[in-house]
Amino acid sequence: MMSRKSYRDSHFLLLLAALAIIGVINGEYLIGVGSYDMTGPAAEVNMMGYASMEQNSAGVHFRLRARTFIVADQNDQRARFAFVNLDAGMASQLVTVKVLERLRSRYGTLYTKENLAISGIHTHAGPGGYLQYLLYHVTSLGFVQQSFDALVNAIEQSVVQAHENLKPGSVFINTGDVENAGINRSPSAYLLNPAEERARYPANVDKEMTLLKFVDSASGKSIGAFSWYATHGTSMSRDNKLISGDNKGAAARFFEDWFTSTESNSSRSVPTPSNISKLIKKVRSIKATGGKPCDNSTSRSFKARKSDGSQFVGAFCQSNVGDISPNVLGAFCTDSGKPCDFNHSSCHGDVTLCKGRGPGYPDDTLSTKIIGERQFNKAVDLFMSATKELTGKVDYRHVYQNFSEIEVELSGKTKVRTCPAALGPGFAAGTTDGPGMFGFQQGDTEINELWKKVRDLLKEPSQFQVECQKPKAVLLSSGEMFEPYAWTPEILPIQILRLGKLIILSVPGELTTMAGRRLREAVKETLVSNGGGEFDDETHVVIAGLTNTYSQYVATFEEYEQQRYEAASTLYGPHTLSAYIQEFNHLALAMAKGRGVLQPADLSPPDLSSKVLRLLADPFPDSLPGGKKFGDIKQDVSEPKGGSFKKGNRPSATFWSANARNDLLTEGTFAAVEMLQGQRWIPVYDDDDFCLYFKWKLDNSSLYTSLATIEWEVPEEASSGVYRLRHFGSSKKAQHSPIEYFTGASSAFTVS
Repeated sequence: MMSRKSYRDSHFLLLLAALAIIGVINGEYLIGVGSYDMTGPAAEVNMMGYASMEQNSAGVHFRLRARTFIVADQNDQRARFAFVNLDAGMASQLVTVKVLERLRSRYGTLYTKENLAISGIHTHAGPGGYLQYLLYHVTSLGFVQQSFDALVNAIEQSVVQAHENLKPGSVFINTGDVENAGINRSPSAYLLNPAEERARYPANVDKEMTLLKFVDSASGKSIGAFSWYATHGTSMSRDNKLISGDNKGAAARFFEDWFTSTESNSSRSVPTPSNISKLIKKVRSIKATGGKPCDNSTSRSFKARKSDGSQFVGAFCQSNVGDISPNVLGAFCTDSGKPCDFNHSSCHGDVTLCKGRGPGYPDDTLSTKIIGERQFNKAVDLFMSATKELTGKVDYRHVYQNFSEIEVELSGKTKVRTCPAALGPGFAAGTTDGPGMFGFQQGDTEINELWKKVRDLLKEPSQFQVECQKPKAVLLSSGEMFEPYAWTPEILPIQILRLGKLIILSVPGELTTMAGRRLREAVKETLVSNGGGEFDDETHVVIAGLTNTYSQYVATFEEYEQQRYEAASTLYGPHTLSAYIQEFNHLALAMAKGRGVLQPADLSPPDLSSKVLRLLADPFPDSLPGGKKFGDIKQDVSEPKGGSFKKGNRPSATFWSANARNDLLTEGTFAAVEMLQGQRWIPVYDDDDFCLYFKWKLDNSSLYTSLATIEWEVPEEASSGVYRLRHFGSSKKAQHSPIEYFTGASSAFTVS
């Protein structure tokens, strides 16, 4: 999979170098990229996305990263912007606020709310508790400082890397369709959009991927690639408890490893030993090491790939993802195997039985890999064939708006208003990617009396709210709920970034397919009509979804009528999309005319960090059975039949460990696969590899004793030879005692 026509790569790099020499790559911009580990607590913290109380982190499939690119005008370095792509469910308003504070202390006013965009890929397999509004951290038992700090630190460090790496370079753009990586999970709602509008598009999803390639002018080598394409981060179901970047995080890992291997014309394989039978005999004498102390940086030296700020950065960003599912086989009833009800996505009226199936069904990890590979493969094609260079201004516009009370002028000068935030019963029904509660269905426009009473105990909606949100029945009037603090946001940031004829719309939510199309088209028309020739039909508009904060979904007015999940989660009422189009058009007009944007001085989002609930208890002190050390083997690798593991086998070992919340081992690893080369053990895989799993749990006999299982799915590219599994961790004897670090390795085994 990872060797995509390497001869083409080397020829292309030679071509780029030649173009740089003769001046075709003119390096109009300063470009820089950065990447930093943002993996949060791998134990006992609720994951953000499915809102399932039972989905608490219990290990790592592969690590999460913050990836950044910065572009600046060489002639006016104040004209710049930074775009950060997070392997997270979404951006957080409070994260943005705190990152800006840190960047201000480093760079003054160089990076501000106007020119910094922070976007989430929408994985549903990352630790939660980092958003400040109450609704979004109910299942995580409030705010989780460790999750929050992991994001803020990683964003800051990735921006610092990108800033320090700034150099003259060029940016190339390319587009193409990704096939079979997303389907519309609410097709009945899509069909409510006007027939003449639907007829303009070949499908009920957006298939187009837009890719930017960043090329260093001096060397002609690419330093990074960022792409935008819409598909949900729900290949991993709510049953998963391993931290994962889902399909987009997987695509990024595949892309970066592919580029590194092709650029250096190397791989992690080594010459195959000639006599496996002798090796099998040899390894039987190489026993587990037992637990040993180490320091807090030891695991970093066991990383298979080093992160020193010079690496190629490949990011797969989110777009108008609202109604697009990666579970491309469709949704089926778990009891009968038949397709779910078309309008309500239920089975005999029960939404809990209706579940989407990914291409690797029933294996979520395989589905994640397949959907990730489909994005990765298209990105490689676009990367290799990108010849259209972006030139022109670097620009941006930003404004805060109170979306609970925007007056919107529709065609014909009819005026309507948005509403305070509210959720309908279709929200409680969930989606085919993650079914919700029994008793609710997508499309419900009424609430039974029992649920009305439950609702009214929290907050009875005002009559204004009831009328404003129609036909949505108000299940939760979150925009009228401020105790103990705000449940959902009112003040949202909207932002436009410009790089030549590329326009990036930073949207703080999830637009459906048709909503995104309307927004893109409206902004482009405004720019072309008012730009005095600066913009034309080649102006390309992309949506960066879930950016700068999170405010759930945005459905079209017609889709809102049916009240499926996306419409029931459109917080600000039936005219939410019209409000977005109006306010983005105001920014686009200001950009086209070269004007600034008037921002009311008193309109800015709150900082609720002093008010948020923090109910998640600290980890218990770690303990061990008598005579055991942290890092000792509990269950060693079992020798397979024939004495040697084959490709696709899964050797595993379980270690006496400690709570994975003690230390996140940032830019380190909880797990490693070592290969014996000569007399030395060399790390060849770590917990940032798709093939290696770190699984954490409490021992059944104690609430204080942890177990760590390291499991390696031997990949096709692995060389035959001698291997062992290694675990890293950290322990605390008492709640306020210092952290102690440890490691241990399994007995050796062979792969043939």
